[in-house]
Amino acid sequence: MPLIPYALARPFLFGLDAEHAHELTLNSIARLQNTPAQALWCGERVSDPVTIAGLRFPNRIGLAAGLDKNGRCIDGLGAMGFGFIEVGTVTPKGQPGNDKPRMFRLPEANALINRLGFNNEGLADFIANVQRAHSFRKAGGILGLNIGKNAATPIENAADDYLIGLEGVFPHADYVTVNISSPNTKNLRALQSDEALDALLGALQERKLQLESRSGRKVPMFVKIAPDLDEDQVSVIAQTLTANGIDGVIATNTTIARDKVQGLAHANETGGLSGAPVFEASNRVIRLLRSALPVGYPIIGVGGVLSGDDARTKIAAGADLVQVYTGLIYKGPALVSDCARALARR
Repeated sequence: MPLIPYALARPFLFGLDAEHAHELTLNSIARLQNTPAQALWCGERVSDPVTIAGLRFPNRIGLAAGLDKNGRCIDGLGAMGFGFIEVGTVTPKGQPGNDKPRMFRLPEANALINRLGFNNEGLADFIANVQRAHSFRKAGGILGLNIGKNAATPIENAADDYLIGLEGVFPHADYVTVNISSPNTKNLRALQSDEALDALLGALQERKLQLESRSGRKVPMFVKIAPDLDEDQVSVIAQTLTANGIDGVIATNTTIARDKVQGLAHANETGGLSGAPVFEASNRVIRLLRSALPVGYPIIGVGGVLSGDDARTKIAAGADLVQVYTGLIYKGPALVSDCARALARR
């Protein structure tokens, strides 16, 4: 258990601007990870091993991309008990993201809205940070590296950025995630349409096979999709994933819908809504994917997990693994082992 209960830290953090609190927390973890002070937040890693996409996960609970965009806190976050950590999204060149303010809490709904816009320090710094991490992976943790495109890159040239990202992260990743579903980069979600997705994934898969042949190691590739898709769109995505030999899918990213938060402060802010309001929407997409994909095709479920029961619901919907992000902000580090224990007992 963490040395300091999160209930004591949360009022202080929630008294700060949401992005300020986020950066303060990450800076503290980056500075204190792999030191005795890590006991302030560390938790039990529940042993519930499972092999998915050829990788052995210590347990089924992971951290979603977006919290640690620059990969600075892999060891410190891993100490919370995660079986796997996903960091990024990283773009080839560093970029500041969208104008501030760009992150908003909706406490009444256990939710966040963000329009950060892939703010990150760029691929070179990201890789350097990943290379410095050691204790999490030494203990068997699985590391996913999430890639995207620069805002200044025209959408018709998006594949160029993804190929640069894949080349850069491949030697350092246990798996790679292709993020085509953030609502905060202009036109990015257009890459989920059938022809654009087929072209992008075909190019990425061809390059991945070349990298695997050259290196002699397999690195699964996942694609992260949005919750704001209808049944036909999900069906097309499922067909395109399998046709291109993609190893798995992550469902889902944040939503642009606001029906669950109508009337709340900040509800009309532009950006992606995460947390409890996206729970059912992501579950719906997971169920559609499970019906449309071959038996055993890997699905990582993410969106609105705030308890062990929520994690079990994701698995029941058809997910093999579960990620958290916003739930960690509202519930604290204990959520990780709570969810992992719930899945180990199921």
